[in-house]
Amino acid sequence: MTALLQQTLFYAIPLMIVALAGVFAERSGIINIALDGIMIFGSFVGALTVHFIQEAGGLADQPQAMFIIAMLVSAASGAIFSLLLSFSAINLKADQTIGGTALNMLAPAITLLIVKLFTGQDRLTMNKDLNFALIGADGKAEFIPYISTYIVIALFIILAIFLYFTKQGLRLRACGEHPQAADSVGINVKKMRYLGTTVSGALAGLGGYIYIATISAGTAEGTVAGMGFLALAIMIFGNWKPVGIALGSLLFGLLKSIGPTYASLDINGDGIAALKDLPLPSYFYNMLPFVIVLVVLAFTSKKSRAPKAEGIPYDKGQR
Repeated sequence: MTALLQQTLFYAIPLMIVALAGVFAERSGIINIALDGIMIFGSFVGALTVHFIQEAGGLADQPQAMFIIAMLVSAASGAIFSLLLSFSAINLKADQTIGGTALNMLAPAITLLIVKLFTGQDRLTMNKDLNFALIGADGKAEFIPYISTYIVIALFIILAIFLYFTKQGLRLRACGEHPQAADSVGINVKKMRYLGTTVSGALAGLGGYIYIATISAGTAEGTVAGMGFLALAIMIFGNWKPVGIALGSLLFGLLKSIGPTYASLDINGDGIAALKDLPLPSYFYNMLPFVIVLVVLAFTSKKSRAPKAEGIPYDKGQR
């Protein structure tokens, strides 16, 4: 059961921060369905950073510093990559769904091309074990072994407070509800939408790197197993609110963790892995989170309330 709880946290943490990334963009009025692509790009840049540091032999005695640097670089790369969406949606007033889809297609193409050029392979693997990502320098197992878990939880709380309890957060949310009214009281709608989308990109890039460092064995290969789309579903399930997102992330983190642990999962402590004996193929447990997402969204979508102006290009002259 302890292993299941650990796996739940491993999956819930990137889902939680990436779902919050979607909130920042959509609360400002920009639909960001490019979360999956930004995660891919951020994870690749983070892995490439660690790869170069390890090749150079740097920070060998400071593994946590290397991990944190990689997270910062991933966040920065995600923010930069998201500017493509910001520019197309805000300046060019392009369809945001098409723009996000284009980024989702562009990200794996770019990452796989660069990986092929650098390594001659189809994937980039950090060339040493991932003990650098653990809290204990000796690699001892702990219930919450990754420093990224604590960082994400603290960041999630800080950004939730910013969004709902500060003047800037109120202005950002106003731009996603009624941008004309916000503009009439002197709020720069374009600036706030750029801010929301850039923060969204930074969080998605960070979530992408945390995913490959804690779950995907440190391998960047042009995919994050649909975690970005799952995070979008959690954002809708959580009604674009941090508390709902946190609860939804834990729920879907639990469902996601059943796949890799079902063969050894002892639910009631009797020493028997009950799920292993069920006549179900292994891929059933892997697809279970996505099936549950569809079911949950089917029953909760009517109660969901998206920001009123999301996806609508802002026209200063329109009232």
